[in-house]
Amino acid sequence: MKKLFLALFVCAFTATCASAKSDKPNVLFIAIDDLNDWVEPLGGHHLVKTPNMNRIASAGTTFVNAHCQSPLCNPSRTSLLLSKRPTSTGIYGLAPYVRSLPKYKNAVSLPQWFAKHGYQTYTTGKIWHGGYPRGKEDRAKEFHEWGPRASGRPFPKQKIVATPFGNHRLVDWGTFPHRDEDKGDYICASWAVEKLQSMPKDEPFFLACGFFLPHVPCYATEKWFDLYPDNDSVLPPILHNDRDDTPFFSWYIHWYLPEVRLSWLKEEKQWRPLARAYLATVSFVDHQVGRVLDALEQSPHKDNTIIVLWSDHGWHIGEKEISGKNTLWDDGTRVPLIFAGPGIAKNAECKKPAELLDIYPTLIELCGLDKKKDLEGISLLPQLKNADAPRQRPAITSHNKGNHGIRSENWRYIHYADGSEELYDMVKDPNEWTNLANDKKYVKVLDEHRKWLPKVDLPPAPGSAHRILTYDPKTKKAIWQGEEIDHSEFVR
Repeated sequence: MKKLFLALFVCAFTATCASAKSDKPNVLFIAIDDLNDWVEPLGGHHLVKTPNMNRIASAGTTFVNAHCQSPLCNPSRTSLLLSKRPTSTGIYGLAPYVRSLPKYKNAVSLPQWFAKHGYQTYTTGKIWHGGYPRGKEDRAKEFHEWGPRASGRPFPKQKIVATPFGNHRLVDWGTFPHRDEDKGDYICASWAVEKLQSMPKDEPFFLACGFFLPHVPCYATEKWFDLYPDNDSVLPPILHNDRDDTPFFSWYIHWYLPEVRLSWLKEEKQWRPLARAYLATVSFVDHQVGRVLDALEQSPHKDNTIIVLWSDHGWHIGEKEISGKNTLWDDGTRVPLIFAGPGIAKNAECKKPAELLDIYPTLIELCGLDKKKDLEGISLLPQLKNADAPRQRPAITSHNKGNHGIRSENWRYIHYADGSEELYDMVKDPNEWTNLANDKKYVKVLDEHRKWLPKVDLPPAPGSAHRILTYDPKTKKAIWQGEEIDHSEFVR
């Protein structure tokens, strides 16, 4: 009798555990590299076609005022995955990998927290920046299973566009004869599809799928270019001499990068081809997102999976007289951030400011996991239930020590390391064409935003990549690799 009771108890306990395990929502974590607001849910371009991002938006909540914590891949992704600001870690450049710093060697990342709570974790494409983490053992600590890495391949035999950067391989765009099926993002999507089709229903999963495009080089097959007219309707609105009222220091923070000035794009008649190529690659990636969504909907996990789609930072295509990233204006910081799934309001649009480092605590709360006390993000669950729920702080973006953008619901404030400032009324001036920082009428608005400047503002971490440019407040000079920068070099 005792043996029978014990057997029944064990069976009941096992069934209860299995049930509890299967009740946990899964997570489909979709990252898109260098994707700005040129997606339909954000309305950043009147011609863009992203029906699959629309599918997620209609099934969930879109944060139309979401911003990255750094306008560059490695620091942005590090901030998101650890829910730590760049000003807290000192990670501002493409190196170092955060785990090379003793303080963060054993920091628990977002997927690791889910693994600690019984989730199987999978990844493909670009989630951490570039080749991070390196080594089989380090990769195994981050995710249980790794799929194909991110890739912009295939490449044409010769570059399509000759740029003034020594023909840097990544600074290119256009089309050439190749197949969608051979592209890195298609291969990553296929791996994610296969996983969704084969995962057991009673084992919760965290599946991260990171797409490379529309990161340069912006190559797509002809059919994606055919979605967009070859005329000036593809170009974003700009203001001639837009930078005349911005501080000179605004040029410093995107110094020596594989970006091109609007003047060069116009002179070489490449502005339209670049804009069209960016749109084409956005639609191609949207199609890969759709393939993954189709697989989820055809799987037994469709009703118990939280989807979050995000991009690591924005990208300029002529706005503010540059193309590329590394700026503190909306074009450099505003990103898609969309949640859908159980417990999330459908077809909702939230205008409150949101930050990418909020994703970590939000997913923890949505999935009912133990809270992690050292996170710097704030859960977005109130806004996922009611898009009009109050939000107590703005979104903060930092790019190197001393340079910070503060984005509230109606304003954009920028503070540079030399003390110069910008202020834009984002309701009346969404293109940020008129800098109001020197207008005495806005002293109160400036003070309201200055109080959010980071109290902790670390210098670049040891081993920081060559893209880091610092400012010495004593000499009032910008320092590049230990040498002072000549101002005249910035406007060439």
